[in-house]
Amino acid sequence: MATIFTRIINGEIPSYKVAEDENYYAFLDINPLTKGHTLVVPKKEVDYLFDLDDETLQEMILFAKKVAKKMHTKITCKKVAMVVLGLEVPHAHIHLIPMNSENDVDFKREKLKLTPEEFTKIAKMLRE
Repeated sequence: MATIFTRIINGEIPSYKVAEDENYYAFLDINPLTKGHTLVVPKKEVDYLFDLDDETLQEMILFAKKVAKKMHTKITCKKVAMVVLGLEVPHAHIHLIPMNSENDVDFKREKLKLTPEEFTKIAKMLRE
């Protein structure tokens, strides 16, 4: 059965797309720690990031780097954190989180509540 991320990639579940190429997909996390919190996933469904073959992992990191550089220019932040975390979805993924302090990447803190209009605005800004 396809993971929720595969279903998002296939358009079966709506998402706020930030970037896409033939092998990778980036979209806003719907439970963000900060505005712009983005997930980067390979289109190939593999559970564990470090089970990806070397070429796929390398290309995924380079794709994430492009997304993070765009985020850093469009969102006011000191840096963009890259976090590999999560057991809920058996599909390799990277979190890109705009940050101004280390507290911004504390997954135990309360998530932001954004409206669909705010998500749409952020995703559009990151695609431009």
